[in-house]
Amino acid sequence: MTVARVELLTRQLDLTWSLFAYYLRDLDDAACLWEPAPECWTVRPDGRGTWAADWETTEPDPAPATSIGWLTWHIGYWWTTTLAHCFGPGAPAREEITWPGGAGAAGDWLCALKDEWRAALLPLTDAELDSTERTAGLPWGEKLPLVDVAGWVNFELAKNIAEIGLTQRFHAARTD
Repeated sequence: MTVARVELLTRQLDLTWSLFAYYLRDLDDAACLWEPAPECWTVRPDGRGTWAADWETTEPDPAPATSIGWLTWHIGYWWTTTLAHCFGPGAPAREEITWPGGAGAAGDWLCALKDEWRAALLPLTDAELDSTERTAGLPWGEKLPLVDVAGWVNFELAKNIAEIGLTQRFHAARTD
């Protein structure tokens, strides 16, 4: 039996998401905002009632350690951007994509983005997955077929979730 590529992509997404759900159940604000190293990238209140993420256009080498809050913002940032480019009118500026201000709100935000992404993928045909029409203008995937961008979303999500899990374990094991 042949599995449609869109079904394979959504199964991968669901499997990856189940790992996030495992970590999310014990995630709290203290763990989200804990900085595991000096000069860590995190999310901070910006004085306007929103939470801004640390960011540099050219990523430093070596890349800085990141907080769970930053990681959840990062997932939300690239998912919002990818959804808007591939299935909407175009993405907002990076500065407009803010962290929602707590572990529960971040989980709800990312869950809504996951559901939106999954729903956008489900009706796609193989021809639509092979097309580059939806990826036109995407900052990190322009001219790639949508199937490659969707595969990247699953991979990037898995990577970020693994980092969240590891940082959460380090936070729980700290002795300070």
